[in-house]
Amino acid sequence: MRTPHVVVVMGVAGTGKTTIGPLLADRLGVPYAEGDDFHPQANIDKMSAGTPLDDEDRWPWLDAIGAWAHGRAGLGGVVSSSALKRSYRDRLRAAAPGVVFVHLTGDRALIEDRMGHRQGHFMPTALLDSQFATLQPLEADERGVAVDVAGSPEEITARAVAALDGLDSSPRSDGAEPTSR
Repeated sequence: MRTPHVVVVMGVAGTGKTTIGPLLADRLGVPYAEGDDFHPQANIDKMSAGTPLDDEDRWPWLDAIGAWAHGRAGLGGVVSSSALKRSYRDRLRAAAPGVVFVHLTGDRALIEDRMGHRQGHFMPTALLDSQFATLQPLEADERGVAVDVAGSPEEITARAVAALDGLDSSPRSDGAEPTSR
């Protein structure tokens, strides 16, 4: 029997983490947690004003997400987090070693267009350049998959599920056995 993943849906603002995360959680039969809900109000105020967060702003946020993920170990769950830098993902893995990342990737123009059409979100399109500048894609030794965000939410979710299934059946780069089915 396969142990459910604790999945961190990551990527720059506007890739659809808040849309794909709940759909993926539903497909996997596990709960979803919105990463933005873990931000302290000071972070939301800063981003709403168009000011990028620095690492000191992010540590408590990442620790809160990591604690949630740790609590879901062996039970499964999906949480969204930009997790743009390797050091951020390392911090999440330190709290919850078994997390798996689904990196939502896509064309900058498509992401900017989607950001321009969303309603009521505190992250302005003006911060997209800083998000791409900060982004460090998953490295070969990080357990996760990249999923393109072109297409409908249902198509993206189906690609994510298939990629996670492929991850389960592929040899792990750390020498451990793949997750059993």
